[in-house]
This record gives sequence, structure tokens and C-alpha cells, in this order.
Amino acid sequence: MARGEGEGFVLEAEAAWPGHGFGADSRFSPEDFEGAEVERFRSVVLAYYDSCGRRFPWRETDDPYRILVSEIMLQQTQTHRVLPKYSSFLELFPTAGALAAAPLREVLLAWQGLGYNRRAKYLKDCAEVIVNERGGTFPRTPEELKELPGIGTYTAGAVAAFAFGHPVAFVETNIRTVFIHFFFPGIEGVGDPEILTLARKALDREDPRTWHWALMDYGAWLKGLFPNPSRRSSLYVRQSRFEGSLRQARGAVLRELSASRVLGIAELESRLGFSPERLAKAISGLEAEGLVALGDGTARIAGSP
Repeated sequence: MARGEGEGFVLEAEAAWPGHGFGADSRFSPEDFEGAEVERFRSVVLAYYDSCGRRFPWRETDDPYRILVSEIMLQQTQTHRVLPKYSSFLELFPTAGALAAAPLREVLLAWQGLGYNRRAKYLKDCAEVIVNERGGTFPRTPEELKELPGIGTYTAGAVAAFAFGHPVAFVETNIRTVFIHFFFPGIEGVGDPEILTLARKALDREDPRTWHWALMDYGAWLKGLFPNPSRRSSLYVRQSRFEGSLRQARGAVLRELSASRVLGIAELESRLGFSPERLAKAISGLEAEGLVALGDGTARIAGSP
């Protein structure tokens, strides 16, 4: 949708929704969000989705493993970076069993380019639990899913809804954007509990998949039209600069070790050019997370020979 078309849609939405985009003097009160107001809100969001909804491969499946892979990849990573990695990752590890059996080093190699490498280990750990402890049976409810390694409230809700049609409300950045934009114009420090109360009222219990896709797409679109409303969330934190960060050092260490299997600490320092203190801090954190194993002056990917 072109910017001009988007702005026209906003004007139509504002006409249909009293609080949409009116600023701090909005006439709408969230306490009034019942019955007909819920239906009006849904109609605005779903009308946009019917016309401009996005298509992704993880929306074409109800396989819980594939949906879990997409949800973990999409955490803190933009969709355009996830798309090629999602396909290539599933070619290498098409099932939870294949991922559970794979060496961590191979999983990290496949993950390169997505960042936040602990997510790759969490995903492999989840596969191991599903295969080795649950006999290959995937948990279905948000409560069961939260028992998997590294799975929080949002991911558990998303997998339950998208894979199993479980009627659960959840909040992520694009959904947060929609609710702040509609219900909290001009208000700073909006908390997720406030948003979740409204999200539960708005939830389409008959089709939670489509409803959440519509919310996500509407939120992504809003970010292109207005200053990101989710910055008014109490949870908003501006991402720190990558260059010179500990994240950069951690990623560099994992790339070297994934390619070389085992390296001396001195060799790592020489290759990467980091100070001994920065390198030690990166390696220490990676070891604590089970990504790296240390030997006598050496480092390797955990589980590697």
C-alpha cells in the first residue's frame, strides 16, 4: 500500500473509531470497550487485513515445530531478515527430531545472520525436550509451552494460537502498537497489563490465528505512517549500538568457533582484535549460557569434539 493510500485508510478508520488518532483529548474511554465497540474495533483491523494482509510461509502451516521456529527467529529480528533463514533452516532441520539430533555447532552455523544466538540453543533445547521427554508430542496449551526452555508468555501464546487455534490473547511489539494507537493517544508509559486487558476483550475466540495476524499487520503498517506508538510503552527500550558492543563480540566468537571447531583463547584474541577483557567477558557469558565449552586455554562450541 502506498503512503497516500495508507493515509486515506487512516481517515476512514478515524471516522469509524472515536479514539483513533485524536490525541490526548479523545472522547473514548477504554472502560467502555464492550459489545458494539469491540465489533467496531475488530472491523477496522480486519478491513485492513482483508485488503493488505501480508503472506508468510509460517502462516501457511499449522505445524507447531515450524511455527515455533518462526516465532523464535522473529524475536528481535525484522521479517525480511528472517524469511531466507527460515527456509534454509527448515531445509537442514525439517523436524523437531532432526534439530534435536543435530550438533549445536551445525545449528549455530545455520543461525548465523540472525543474531542473539542463545535463541538457536533455546530452539534446539526445546526440540530435545519434545523428542526425548515428551515422545515427540508437542505441547498444545500456553501453560505447557511455557515449560519448554526459553519460552516466554508471548511465544507460548503465539504457538498455541497459530498452531492449535487456542483462544489466547498475547502482546508483542506490533500488537502493542495497535492498542496504544487506538486506546492510549498521547499517553506515555502504557503498561502491558493495561493492553492485555483490552486484548482479551478484543480476542476473536473463533479465529485467533487470523485476528492476531491482522493485529500484527496493522501495527507494522502504523509504524510506517506515524512515529512508532510502541515507544510510549513502559517496556520500550532503545536498542543499544551494535558496533563495539558485547553482542558484537559474542557473535564474532561464535562465528570463529563454529568455523574452526576449537581455538586457543590467544588465537581468538589475535583473530578478532578484541581486548583481553572484552573477549573474556564475551566468552564467559557464552559459557554460562551453554553455547561455549572451555578447555585448557581453548574454547569450542559446546558439545563439539
